[in-house]
Amino acid sequence: MPASADTPSSGSYLMPTLEHATVADAMHPGVLSCEPDATATEVARMMSQHHVHCLAVMGSDPDGSGEQRVWGIVSDLDLLEGGTRPGAEATAAAMVRHELVNVEPSTPLRDALHLMLTHRAAHLLVVDPKRRQPIGVLSTLDIAGVMAWGES
Repeated sequence: MPASADTPSSGSYLMPTLEHATVADAMHPGVLSCEPDATATEVARMMSQHHVHCLAVMGSDPDGSGEQRVWGIVSDLDLLEGGTRPGAEATAAAMVRHELVNVEPSTPLRDALHLMLTHRAAHLLVVDPKRRQPIGVLSTLDIAGVMAWGES
């Protein structure tokens, strides 16, 4: 018998409510990345292999420091829009469609939700507040999980 909308089939009741949750409560730790010159095929393979909906596009900072920085996020929808055009195969850098939006783990989840809506972004990059390095990703599905499983 299929589960109804009011019958939990999985999840955790230990999740805080949307009102009390922070980005750290909902985010996926770790960041999968690709080089800016990765082809659409390479990006598609990585997403498919790891069952993810986005990759951070990371490359050397143009300032010459050699430090790696995130140039943007390419989502599965960006891949479908930019990676299937006729002609030369698109690169990851060319498929980035949205401004990169960062949040810290301590950011209230409601604030992150507002940022997503304001920037029309399905994914936010979570950065370590001290090192300013990426440590995870927050997606709209992560927020839906808090809405579904947060303590009532």
